[in-house]
Amino acid sequence: MEKIKINLHLLLPEVPDERDACVERIIFIMSHHKGVSKAHLVPASEGNEAQLCFHFNPDEVTLQQIQSYAHDAGAAITSKYGHLNVEVSYTREMLEDQIIEKQLKKVPGVVDASVSGTGNIRIEYDRKVTTKDRLLEAIRKNGMTIIGETEVVEEHEHKHEEEHDHVHGGGEGGILRIYGPAILSFVLLMLGIFADNYWKPTFFTGIVRFIWYALAYLPVGWPVATRGIKLMFKGDIFTEFVLMTIATLGAFYIGEYPEGVAVMLFYTVGELFQDSAVNRAKRSIKALLDIRPDTATLVVNGNYQVVEPTTVKIGDIIQVKAGEKVPLDGVLITEGSTFNTAALTGESKPSSLRKGDTVLAGMINQQQVINLQVTRAFNDSSLARILTMVQEATTRKAKTEQFIRKFARIYTPIVVLLAVLITFLPYFFVTEYRFNDWLYRALIFLVISCPCALVISIPLGYFGGIGAASRKGILFKGSNYLDLITKVNNVVMDKTGTLTKGVFKVQSVKIATNAESWLPYAAALEQHSTHPVAKAVVEYAGETAKELKAEEVEEVSGHGLRGKINGKIVLAGNAKLLTKYGIQFPLEIESVTDSIVVVAIDSIYQGYLTIADEIKEDSAAAISELHQLGIKTTMLSGDKQSVVDKVANILGIDKAFGNLLPEDKVAKVEQLKQSPDAVVAFVGDGINDAPVLALSDVGIAMGGLGSDAAIETADVVIQTDQPSRIVTAIKIGKATNRVVWQNIGFAFGVKAIVLILGAGGLATMWEAVFADVGVALLAILNAVRIQKMKF
Repeated sequence: MEKIKINLHLLLPEVPDERDACVERIIFIMSHHKGVSKAHLVPASEGNEAQLCFHFNPDEVTLQQIQSYAHDAGAAITSKYGHLNVEVSYTREMLEDQIIEKQLKKVPGVVDASVSGTGNIRIEYDRKVTTKDRLLEAIRKNGMTIIGETEVVEEHEHKHEEEHDHVHGGGEGGILRIYGPAILSFVLLMLGIFADNYWKPTFFTGIVRFIWYALAYLPVGWPVATRGIKLMFKGDIFTEFVLMTIATLGAFYIGEYPEGVAVMLFYTVGELFQDSAVNRAKRSIKALLDIRPDTATLVVNGNYQVVEPTTVKIGDIIQVKAGEKVPLDGVLITEGSTFNTAALTGESKPSSLRKGDTVLAGMINQQQVINLQVTRAFNDSSLARILTMVQEATTRKAKTEQFIRKFARIYTPIVVLLAVLITFLPYFFVTEYRFNDWLYRALIFLVISCPCALVISIPLGYFGGIGAASRKGILFKGSNYLDLITKVNNVVMDKTGTLTKGVFKVQSVKIATNAESWLPYAAALEQHSTHPVAKAVVEYAGETAKELKAEEVEEVSGHGLRGKINGKIVLAGNAKLLTKYGIQFPLEIESVTDSIVVVAIDSIYQGYLTIADEIKEDSAAAISELHQLGIKTTMLSGDKQSVVDKVANILGIDKAFGNLLPEDKVAKVEQLKQSPDAVVAFVGDGINDAPVLALSDVGIAMGGLGSDAAIETADVVIQTDQPSRIVTAIKIGKATNRVVWQNIGFAFGVKAIVLILGAGGLATMWEAVFADVGVALLAILNAVRIQKMKF
């Protein structure tokens, strides 16, 4: 069995990254070719783009055939499937985004569509059946105003098109267009009330009075009525637009013109407040999205060219001046500088980096002109990854929001039915039945029943939670994880790179009696590993490691490395590696408490290096705060038990397990999850942690130094690499959940009271307006409060 790796961007040049659904398609296609036993993704890593790996039997299919199949499949998928992200005016009715989703999925050629109540739409479509323009037109037909759209275009390169209509604050044409109808309606209403109660002219009666109030009603009532009618034709009958229209027209029918106008006017004013709140929340998210640089200064033979970041290739040299944003991930090849990392991590403290350190896109160079060697393509950069996560997060809805939607489908029709019964049922039981009196009570019932307080405050609350977390360098991949993280009662953590800095230094070298100079051999072998311990050995050996070349290098999972150097078989790893190959070594090695790399050449023990890691400054505080929240802590590590116990004792961790292989970590988490009430979060940063991250209820990855595999698999990413942000993430989740349920309880509580009063004839339309619009405004203000909280 052989395998081949092909660059993902050669196969799928228009796919933005390896998280795309097209990657799954090509893996599915290739897995069904004769002779191909396995096809899987190798995520992007420093200096390497993402690749697709194919395992095949050379007796059944040739390498050339594999390459041909892969490129044909990639070209077919790329030309066939397109992806469109659209920002629109948000949906004001909680069920409206579901209606729009259904309508968009009915468009020929649409494979999938996801609509967020806060105004984000993601569409995947078949290019051979439909086009971007048709999809945009379908969105407009659903009453959505398009603010901006981004599509992966059809050229064979990464590009983005953005189209911006002039939409600000939820409307077009400036302040007058937005607020003009409400202002006009308010002026006419006030003049009408003045004429009714103070001026009392003789002509202001009958048809004249009706026309006056009708003119006051139309600027605010017509847009609501037409929107309700459009949704009725799409099958959504019981919307707030329909309810408000029926209630206000009913008020006109019974002669309560001022109240009819006032209800619709205050409802419209409430909508404007909602617009303002949503747009404010969007601006806080867009502050993150606006950090993407538009240009890069490419260095070619001493000349400087200003180019688009998408055109820069891995290995190119770029220049970044003081005060400029870094456009792509790269390695610092000048002496050093200071960088503002707030956009990525939420940390205002500048970070000083030196030659050879990794600089990430989105950082701001603060000190001097620097040169970087690019290690990742634009769409594989840390910044692009963050933007993708944030943009997609709002389309993953929390269970609370899904519950309210289902409830609204039952709640609103029941209220309408009750309103009908309130109107007609008393006829059979009341001796002096007056239709208009009971109709008035029913209309109050309808106004109160509108779910205004819930339709936007709940998605807005989650939207605010995601924004608040992103400003702290914590990326939730969906509002559903904001809910789930509040239920976590077990936090399981990796040690290296999670609780410790993962920056190892060689402390001592122990050479066996009569052993030759084995350090260059060990370093030459360790050059083939990205593990922090291996990097420490290579750094300690210095230039001597470059004099030798290791061949046939094999990674023995959880043990170390095996390879051939100058015809000699070299082993470098833990004591278990030597035991596996039957090599004898001194028993004293088992009692060494530090991390250790044991070396053998041609089955003869040569010696070992002791390597120490440093615990992160906030690890102890993080464990302490988790305990204060009543959360149990466990540490899992591949390191030796003595090292693990030492770290666990210092930090106060409840349980600690060492000498674990990746599959052992999986088994430990599975064991924890067997408890019916256990909700487990796993925190890790390495490639080996990806299976455990996927298995846990909430996977949390350290995103600063963490591997791409871990970050892609995780549900929450901590950009600062600080364990204390685990607690911050939980607190943000709890605050968001608390605000959402406060709004639900407040809205239903007030509505229930006024509904009872309205049915009993003790509440007027004015109380109904407060129960609807007033409660909605208070709920929105409560939801916006999340963005102001300090965590």
